[in-house]
Amino acid sequence: MGFEQYHEPPAELSEETRTFARMCANLTEEAEAIGWYEQRISLETDPVARAIMEDSLGEEFKHFCMELEYLFRTKPKWGQTARGTLFRPGDIVENGTAAEEAAGSGGPPAGSTPPQDASTPAGDGSLGIGSLKGSMS
Repeated sequence: MGFEQYHEPPAELSEETRTFARMCANLTEEAEAIGWYEQRISLETDPVARAIMEDSLGEEFKHFCMELEYLFRTKPKWGQTARGTLFRPGDIVENGTAAEEAAGSGGPPAGSTPPQDASTPAGDGSLGIGSLKGSMS
C-alpha cells in the first residue's frame, strides 16, 4: 500500500494521526487477508494444507480484532458506537443507528442493555481483547 493511506501531506499530520492511518491500513490489509484465506480454504482439498490455512486465518482474525480494539480505544466515539452495535441481539441496523446517535450525544444507546453472556465484553470499555499496554514503543 505504501503511503497511499495519507490524503493530506504527511509532514503536516500529527504523529497520532499518522499512527491512526497506519492502523486503518493494517485493518484493511487484515480484512483482505481474511477474504483470501476464506477463498483458498473453500477450495483446498488437502486436509493438512487446509488445516494450516485455517490456523493462519485464525491469526488474521486475531490481528483484525486487536487493530479494531486499538482504533476503538483511540477514538472513544467509535468505541461507544461499537459497544452499542456489536454482540447484541436484535436488528443490526437499528442497533447501529441507536449506538451512533448515542455516541454523538455522549450517552448510552436508547433502550440498550449490556450483553449478558460470558463471551461478550465486560463493560470496562474494552471489547474483550485485553490490554494493549506495553505493546507500543
